[in-house]
Amino acid sequence: MSSARCKPLLRWYAHNSRPLPWRQTTDPYHIWISEIMLQQTQVKTVLPRYAAWFELFPTIQSLAVASLDEVLKAWEGLGYYRRARFMHRSAQLIVDDMSGSFPTTFDDILSLPGIGRSTAGAISSFCFDTSTPVLDGNVKRVLKRWHAEPDVTDKQLWHRAQQHIEASESPASWNQAMMELGATLCGPKSAQCASCPVSSHCESAFRADSINTASKRIPVLDVHWQVALHICPEKGVWLTQRPDSGIWAGLWTPPIIALDQAPDDVPCHVHLLTHRRLHLYGRAFSNTPDIKGRWVKDFSKLALPTGIHRLLDKHGLQP
Repeated sequence: MSSARCKPLLRWYAHNSRPLPWRQTTDPYHIWISEIMLQQTQVKTVLPRYAAWFELFPTIQSLAVASLDEVLKAWEGLGYYRRARFMHRSAQLIVDDMSGSFPTTFDDILSLPGIGRSTAGAISSFCFDTSTPVLDGNVKRVLKRWHAEPDVTDKQLWHRAQQHIEASESPASWNQAMMELGATLCGPKSAQCASCPVSSHCESAFRADSINTASKRIPVLDVHWQVALHICPEKGVWLTQRPDSGIWAGLWTPPIIALDQAPDDVPCHVHLLTHRRLHLYGRAFSNTPDIKGRWVKDFSKLALPTGIHRLLDKHGLQP
């Protein structure tokens, strides 16, 4: 796509882009947090959490010195908690090894935990106007349709993306425009070709057989867990911290036992993750378990999975 062909998309973005708060700044810390939050999370979910984050952690230094439990609590409900752990570790590395300043080069940004090539490209272009492309799901879909290449490899897509961003002569706006186009007019199941500013340059425009490039659905795995609710009226509920890897890594839950098969009982709560459906069977006990953990009366300081909050609420155990 020549620079002349890039202009219609950039003009469209300038007049039609959503006024999202992270688009009103070039501060690397704010851009970084927004990019991580937006990974696999909808904009409408991120918007209130983005503002709340900086009330708790206004600077990278404040994030670095916070406890991991504080960070996970702030992330509660956004899912994919590994992102929060990576951000916490990255903030510590920035403070300890980078003089407390967010890195300014693409390679240094890419070296931070939890930041891949696409996220590094976004941060670098938005903050420092570098010609480093983004290749998230929306941009991949747009490029595949533009060139009528539904089976193109990621390596080839990166090459395409690099060509386009260099031709645009406006890297930051180009990346934003590409993501905005994929998020609004060029959706996974349908495309509004009549409203698209670059439909005349798209080899798939107005072709129904070329529009649906949605990935095949990955089957959802049913998982059955018994959740032991050890309850003490004076002390609260016994909670234990989950391992550092796996489902709900690092979060606090009552003791959980994985069941080989579904019990005859109806689950107390069913919680849907991306590729798993958790069937939670709550069972009340009055004794102290012989498993590492602690009594918790007030959950406000600890990060609990949304599914556990729902289960506790159904047993009348929310503070």
